[in-house]
This record gives sequence, C-alpha cells and structure tokens, in this order.
Amino acid sequence: MKGTFITAAAFVPETLPNGVVRTVKGHLDDLMVVELRWKKGMKGAVHTHPHRQCSYIIEGEFEAEVDGEKRVLRGGECVYVEADVPHGLCALSETGVVLDVFTPMREDFVK
Repeated sequence: MKGTFITAAAFVPETLPNGVVRTVKGHLDDLMVVELRWKKGMKGAVHTHPHRQCSYIIEGEFEAEVDGEKRVLRGGECVYVEADVPHGLCALSETGVVLDVFTPMREDFVK
C-alpha cells in the first residue's frame, strides 16, 4: 500500500466517559491520528500507555501534565510524550480541539 485516502464519511465520533469526543482520523500499524474535542473543565486523567504520543493543540487552552510537570499550552503548541510516561490534559477554555498522533497505533481505540 502506497497511500490511503480517508474521507469524512469514515469518521465515527465517540463520546468518552469524561465527555471528550474522540474521532479516529486514520491509522496504519505504526501510526494513528486522533481528533479530540473538549469543553472547559474536562480532564484526561493522568495515565500511561506503551505508545509515543504528540498532542498538537489546534484550538483552545489546556493544562498539560507530563511526569508531574504542568504547563499551559495554547493553539499552535504541542507536547511530546515518550512511552510509559504519566501524562494528562485539562481543558481551560470554553472549547478546545487537540490532534493526537500515536506510534504505534492504539489498537484499543479501534473496535
């Protein structure tokens, strides 16, 4: 396979228990892109997983925590997290959009 086009018809938003709306935008075995839509006060609890991750803030303001260190990130900024490092997010603005990129892909996000 040299490439794959994924159009909006393939996207299936899922509302998580914390209220965040997660939409897997596509994946290969070693790469996954996921869009997350947040509202103020929603939290992604501190957690770990065996995937490397980059969270790119498309819109809004978030408090990001990585291995106990907290920083406020705004649209256009990002945070990289190595595998198995504790991390989490909290939405500070009324709305926010984050694009998460994982390697390898998160099999637990695909049903």
